[in-house]
Amino acid sequence: MKLKTIWKDKMLFETTDGSLSTTMDAKAPIGGGTALSPKQLCLSAIAGCTAMDVAALMRKYKQDVKEFFIESEAELTSGYPAVFKSVDLQFYLNGEIDKEKAIEAVLLSQTKYCGVSAMMAKHCPIYYKIYINSELVNEGQANFS
Repeated sequence: MKLKTIWKDKMLFETTDGSLSTTMDAKAPIGGGTALSPKQLCLSAIAGCTAMDVAALMRKYKQDVKEFFIESEAELTSGYPAVFKSVDLQFYLNGEIDKEKAIEAVLLSQTKYCGVSAMMAKHCPIYYKIYINSELVNEGQANFS
């Protein structure tokens, strides 16, 4: 994996692999607040990686998922550098879903498949909650041992 990060203006940067790109920015006044910050992208990478695992597994399990999203939040340490102290992921799945299949999908992602979660879990705890049709059905902590 190789990327190039290019300074555009103030604190606006573009990262590209040569064909795809994304931007990063800082909040005003130091930046323009026109894009997610690097830490926000890191949190997004955790959520995106585990979301892809869960979506693929739910499709494999032939579950009728009508809606799926993850809300993520990271608590930061005080001082410099401010780093993630902990990460909370809330998985929301709606539809005709077998509770055990959804729990299994998240558990596999948070113990075996999600490489981004595995990297971050070495630094700080990642906690998760699973909701099916707005009902909390399970919660736990990522564990890649």
